[in-house]
Amino acid sequence: MARAGYIDMSLHDSPGAPPAGEQRNDGDRQAPRSRVLPPPVPTKPAGASAKLRKGRFARWHLETAPVAEEEGWLLTYLDVITLLLVMMVVMLAFAGSGAHGVPVNGPAATGHLPASGAIPVIGIPGSAAPIPLPVPMLPASSEPVPEPEMPPETDVLVSLALDPLDKNIEVIVNKGTVSFRISSEVLFNSGEATLSEAGRSVMSRLVPTLGKAPGYRVVVEGHTDNMPIQTERFPSNWELSTSRAASVVRHFQGQGIEAGRMRATGYADTRPIASNDTAQGRSTNRHVDVILEASK
Repeated sequence: MARAGYIDMSLHDSPGAPPAGEQRNDGDRQAPRSRVLPPPVPTKPAGASAKLRKGRFARWHLETAPVAEEEGWLLTYLDVITLLLVMMVVMLAFAGSGAHGVPVNGPAATGHLPASGAIPVIGIPGSAAPIPLPVPMLPASSEPVPEPEMPPETDVLVSLALDPLDKNIEVIVNKGTVSFRISSEVLFNSGEATLSEAGRSVMSRLVPTLGKAPGYRVVVEGHTDNMPIQTERFPSNWELSTSRAASVVRHFQGQGIEAGRMRATGYADTRPIASNDTAQGRSTNRHVDVILEASK
């Protein structure tokens, strides 16, 4: 019984008084006992983990070791600052400086300032921010400054000698133009576009006058009446009027007038100056105009 009591008492893990109703003898007091002690629990401040430490799962609760704070970001920050300083030094080295901090290769060093009267910001290459320069004030004057008088423009057409022209030439002076109108009956035979002998003589009188206005264009216009014409060479009045104007231009070119100044145009019966109902009106509508006009 004593041995049985010893075994029964060894089953208890925690020390203390035996349970009620159990007796111990002297043999039990002298017998060696083996006790299992719980592992030490580290102390922690009160909190959520304190409840686990005091509960039934305190034996299996392990505290995590705090992670040390790393300072790797500080090295990256220092590297960025160092690169920025190096770039600034390189930019200042390329910019250079003159006598008073003005860039050597800038506009102020060469003596050519911008047309707007402003200079770039000193120390920043390629800067576009202008610094306005003071504008000198002119002394106030009570008397207005007279404008320079321009010489009067001489009209070449007014200075032309129009009096000694042939009696068959009608002169019409307009603003900026002078027209010389000659009847087609003086220049051409009926139904023909070749200048007659009298026609060449009349046109030759115009050559000196045309030569005095080299800056003006010579426009030759052919006009007819409304009487239809239908031949192998001239199917209509368009061909007849144009051929007569071209014949006059060829005559002027042969007399020394530059071909680049001249132009031949035929209007047929589209621009009558008199009524075509009478013979006198139709005779008036058959004419050639030589016009001097300013070059555009």
